[in-house]
Amino acid sequence: MTTEPHTLSSLAVLTSGGDAQGMNAALRAVVRTGLHHGIDVYAVYEGYRGLVDGGPAIRRMSSDDVGGILHRGGTVIGTARCEEFRTREGRRQAAANLLDRGIDALVVIGGDGSLTGADTFRAEWPELTAELVRAGRIGQDLADAHPRLRLVGLVGSIDNDMFGTDMTIGADTALHRITEAVDAIRSTAASHQRSFVIEVMGRHCGYLALMAALATGANWVLIPEHPPETDDWEQAMCAALEAGRRIGRRQNLVIIAEGAQDRHGHPITSEHVRAVLERELGEDTRVTSLGHVQRGGAPSAFDRHLGTIFGHAAVGTLRDDPEEPQLIGIREHQIVSSPLMAAVEQTRTVAERIAERDYDEAMRMRGGSFKESFRTLLTLTQAHPRPPDDARPPVRLAVLHAGGPAPGMNTAARVAVRAAIDSGHTVLGVHNGFAGLVDGTITELDWMSVTEWVSRGGAELGTSRFSPTGDELARVAAQIESHGIDAILMIGGWSGYWTAYELHKRRGDWPAFDLPIVCLPASINNDLPGSDLSIGADTALNSIVRDVDKIKQSAVATRRAFVVEVMGRDCGYLALLSGLATGAERVYLPEEGITLDDLRADVEALAAGFRRGKRLGLVIRSEHADDIYTTSFIHALFEKEGGDLFDVRESVLGHVQQGGDPSPFDRIQATRLAVRCVEHLVAQAGHPAPRSAFIGLQRGRVEFTDLARLPELVDPEAQRPAEQSWLSLRPLDAVLGGRDQP
Repeated sequence: MTTEPHTLSSLAVLTSGGDAQGMNAALRAVVRTGLHHGIDVYAVYEGYRGLVDGGPAIRRMSSDDVGGILHRGGTVIGTARCEEFRTREGRRQAAANLLDRGIDALVVIGGDGSLTGADTFRAEWPELTAELVRAGRIGQDLADAHPRLRLVGLVGSIDNDMFGTDMTIGADTALHRITEAVDAIRSTAASHQRSFVIEVMGRHCGYLALMAALATGANWVLIPEHPPETDDWEQAMCAALEAGRRIGRRQNLVIIAEGAQDRHGHPITSEHVRAVLERELGEDTRVTSLGHVQRGGAPSAFDRHLGTIFGHAAVGTLRDDPEEPQLIGIREHQIVSSPLMAAVEQTRTVAERIAERDYDEAMRMRGGSFKESFRTLLTLTQAHPRPPDDARPPVRLAVLHAGGPAPGMNTAARVAVRAAIDSGHTVLGVHNGFAGLVDGTITELDWMSVTEWVSRGGAELGTSRFSPTGDELARVAAQIESHGIDAILMIGGWSGYWTAYELHKRRGDWPAFDLPIVCLPASINNDLPGSDLSIGADTALNSIVRDVDKIKQSAVATRRAFVVEVMGRDCGYLALLSGLATGAERVYLPEEGITLDDLRADVEALAAGFRRGKRLGLVIRSEHADDIYTTSFIHALFEKEGGDLFDVRESVLGHVQQGGDPSPFDRIQATRLAVRCVEHLVAQAGHPAPRSAFIGLQRGRVEFTDLARLPELVDPEAQRPAEQSWLSLRPLDAVLGGRDQP
């Protein structure tokens, strides 16, 4: 027999276990989404301790209570150990405290231990309420009105070790902290030709160590899931590092997860690795243990976004009244829910497999992308490419950039060069985009020529928006023939895609164009078809978020509204995502335009907020949102209508958004895509009907789309994809911006 869904009138949210950056974004989203649906939302301070203590530790929240917390690290409602909650008496008291407020729904943000404790509480709920009735603590009517506890879990863990989600809240920010530290250490190590051993968190999961090694160009990595394969691993490691020294590498970087061990289950410590390197290599070696710095600081744009969509989905799931507790996660870029305890049990199974030394199964359970990343790292950390396979014909691969600069272009080029050379092929670097292909400014790239490109912003090969026409196309064909080019990898943006399409379309006119071409999306605007995300967009988004955080802090002592203009051309991705990540009240997109009614409503909403006592307003405008209602126009309008209530400042962030070193996400995705591009091009080179394509992440999966389909998948006038999946986030803007909150 099915029961009617129980109306959700109130819920509580708590954070527990180790803190993770992005927890505050999740808290904010739970509160504001709940209020949007007319639900009373309570925050439990100090985790399960507050649940047991009750009283002021369980507080009803308003929209303003969670304003201004997006940029803060940790958790503003606190987390604490609570031995009492581990006892039946403590959980009974916690149930009473919730029932006193009519609460029978709980959102828990924490790790597997916190979520397990919550599930125990949920399972005991009917018995706990019955005991409270027998003790006269509550009435039977109250118990009958709340027969069970609804539960949803969100994973806050920097280790990224939970099943049921591809990413956990806090992991991306932790990776940012590690990458920033290793980038800094790299310069010191290179200056002194020194070795460094860097220890990162991860007792049972090597995600942070593995991805940090990929993102920073580390030379060796040690993770729990894949210990060294031989007992003489110390000699193998030292031999590889010494070989790198012989070919001119100035630094050795070894990244080790805190849970690293050998194949017999014996721990491998950072101090042991240091001692081995000093003894075997005879060089100065230093240890850096990053420790809790990995948990600290402002959350990355991705973690703010992840926490936000998780929190929003948690309330929706509770409103659906699930019979079984649910875990909210993200899989293949889609928000999903799955049985909570099944995910917890799978998570613990991996740790058990590692403890049992079943490493093959542990790697399998981590998933295909984890194994693929490990294999890629093995290639990139080699001091020399493998000997060529004589059975496979060598390919001459040309690599070039086109379009505006995007952080991550160099990372993609580096990986493509090494992946191709390691497979026995030749890589030609084309300088200054397609203009270099016209002029013949082409040089052969070797293994070491790209060694430092992993973390550099910009484009070492140069880039331009030049597209050859007329006689220039004939010159391109001549250069392809004279240099014996068998395949082309174009890493870039809109102009690069259309030039590649033009070459593909004209292959009947010039036989030289009848070769495989692959376009790898690199554009901060995220305006390219066939991919949910372009390389460079994450870095630009983090740049915007950091600048807007500073702008907001500058207004702490005043009553001020800011109108911030971001890049994006005719694609509003950066505007919408930065608006969600910074707590903007309003975002203006080129996909929607701006009307006078919009501006009137928005200035009235701002004025109403300042009358209620708010101190800061934030509006984000995409640069091409409207030809008439410019950033300066909106600034002047808001300044006039704000009167004495608030003053207004405008800020155009400009080309700073295109600069800087690429984020870990952009480095990792550039690596992943570049490897696939090389595999595709090598397979297609010499084929009688070679397939040209553009690559991208589609719902989290790497997919190739035929280059011939480019015109049908874009809006050529607006220069953006015909369909943009990220626009599905638009409704969150009003809910989480608090414009329709009580």
